[in-house]
Formats: sequence, C-alpha cells, structure tokens
Amino acid sequence: MDLLAEEAQIARRAQAGDQRAFADLVGRYTGAVYNQAYRMLNNAQEAEDAVQEVFLRAYRRLDTYDPGRRFVTWLLTIGSNYCIDRLRRRRMSWLTLDDVAFWLTSGEAGPERRALESERQRHVQRALQQLPESYRSVTVLRYWQDLSYLEIAGALSLTEATVKTRLHRARKMLRDILGTDGEELWDVEIPN
Repeated sequence: MDLLAEEAQIARRAQAGDQRAFADLVGRYTGAVYNQAYRMLNNAQEAEDAVQEVFLRAYRRLDTYDPGRRFVTWLLTIGSNYCIDRLRRRRMSWLTLDDVAFWLTSGEAGPERRALESERQRHVQRALQQLPESYRSVTVLRYWQDLSYLEIAGALSLTEATVKTRLHRARKMLRDILGTDGEELWDVEIPN
C-alpha cells in the first residue's frame, strides 16, 4: 500500500471516531508540525502550543480532509495558517535567539566544530526571521519540510509559479542578509 492510500485509510478511521487512528496520525506528524511551527515562530514554547492547536483544529476539521492529498500536506497547511495568524498578532515583536537552545543531530563533531555549526545555524535562523512571512513560509516548507513546489502551492493556496518566484526571491534575500554567495547556504542543517 502506498503512503497516500495508507494515510487516507487511517484518516477515514479517524473520521469515523477511531481515536487510535488519530493518535497514529499525531505520532507520525508531530515532529513535522513542530519543526514548521518552530521555524516560523522562532520560539520553542509557542511551537509546542502550536502543535497542540494544529492537531486540535485538524481533529475538528477531519471531515474537510481530501484523501487525494497527503495528510501531512493538509496538516502543514493548517499549521502554516495558524503560524501566520500568530505572527500577525505578534506584530514583529521577535524574541532573541538567546532564549532558544539548539541541539545538534550529529554526536560526532568535536566541540570546536559544534560551536561553529551552532553559530552558523543561529545566523541562518536570524536571517530566516528577517524574511517577510510569505517568503519565510515557502522557504520553511521547501527546505525544512522538503515539500515539492506543488505541495507547497496546495498548502498555501498559491500557484506553483508563485511558489517558485517566492522561493527565488527568498533565496536572494537570504544571500543578501547572510552576505554569502549562497553556495553553502542550503547545506546548513538546522535540527528539528
């Protein structure tokens, strides 16, 4: 059974009231929703709150899920909309990154390399926070959630051409902000 059919089957069971099926969906996609929320909101506590709210909204709206789409895409659409609403309410009152702890995914790097990678990650995260919301959301969905242009277009109700344009502009903005030629920019691993 392919992933799309499997997700649709689990979602149908959840729609029918099977709480274990919904718990399975929560278990599968909590990390993706948290990662998206953290990247967009830049705050671990707000990201945790967002995860709860996104799954609550998804549960309430299970009847609107289209089994022809990936469940995670539908879920990340809800998450993106929620985060954009939070950001609008916040009105640019960004917290400093000093409040956020970064965890490295590799335990093999020595202390010097970890320090350099951590600084580089903070630098990219700060740059990401300087992007306008519309550019930040497509960048997060593309480079941190690894969604295709078509999936991003569906998640944000945009055309595929608009997604490509926004990504192109976002990369240029990030290059300008970071002062790099961009060659190594997209190789930065930011932990979940």
